[in-house]
Amino acid sequence: MPHNHHHHAHKQPRKYDGEDNERRVFWAMLLTGSFMLAEVTGGLLSGSLALLADAGHMLTDFASLVLAWIAFRVSRRPADLNRTYGYYRFEVLAAFVNGITLFAIVAWIFYEAAHRLFAPVEILGGMMMIVAVLGLAVNVVALILLQGGDPTNLNIRGATVHILGDLFGSIGAIGAALIILWTGWTPIDPILSIAVGLLILRSAWLIVTDSTHILLQGTPQGIDVDKLTAGLRNAILEVQDVHHVHAWLLTPQKLIMTLHVIIDPNLDQDVDQDLVLEKVRSFLESQWQVGHATIQIERTKRTNCTEDHGVSH
Repeated sequence: MPHNHHHHAHKQPRKYDGEDNERRVFWAMLLTGSFMLAEVTGGLLSGSLALLADAGHMLTDFASLVLAWIAFRVSRRPADLNRTYGYYRFEVLAAFVNGITLFAIVAWIFYEAAHRLFAPVEILGGMMMIVAVLGLAVNVVALILLQGGDPTNLNIRGATVHILGDLFGSIGAIGAALIILWTGWTPIDPILSIAVGLLILRSAWLIVTDSTHILLQGTPQGIDVDKLTAGLRNAILEVQDVHHVHAWLLTPQKLIMTLHVIIDPNLDQDVDQDLVLEKVRSFLESQWQVGHATIQIERTKRTNCTEDHGVSH
């Protein structure tokens, strides 16, 4: 019925365009890089660590956005004889490096904040306020740009975390500037920069652990190998057993799987292997959303043969 078809169309997940992601990152990169220079100047002139911490973080934002932008361009390069999977993994590598840079910047913020708490300096609240408000506006625009990108892409996620950290940094700097203007209490500046550092730290940890899991070819979240093999045995009559199952991610969007399927020897020897192959492929795609699987069909009697040891681990 036409109504049902129309209703189903609304449920389709949105398809994200790699070039659109790249464009969004490029504009966020230009915005961030331009304002970073203004913030460094403002931080040095006003003496505010919160501004300098935010500018330092903006520098890593800019570097991370440049890296993400390069990653998008490189990952579009076609596969060749040296890289049969292409350059997709460069995106994950870029996200990992971005996460590590966040740890480095947080360490610098904490060090400077501790130093400032013991040796307070004069801070010009008015100038600090102006620069922080401008910074907030720039970060909001950059965040809106990135929010329109693919939320599962590690580079978009990494860039968004950098910008969010900046956004909180700008809010913190505005709060600190107001307190300094009203009360003259300067320790609020390093205290708020520590709070921003803690927020950045949590997000950095998530990005580094996610990208490390992919780089180590860990089993993707949501894939339960035991359930998957049991499901195949139950769903497909010809399948006696499944072994050597390997599942990993090339990027967060590209899941890859290899497995060996043993055909039940009690069935007629004329079992159509192509048909079994198609059933297995269809099951993996419909039940587990596995779009790319390499499946080896075996008969039980062959698994004991010495020549098969080459395909086993």
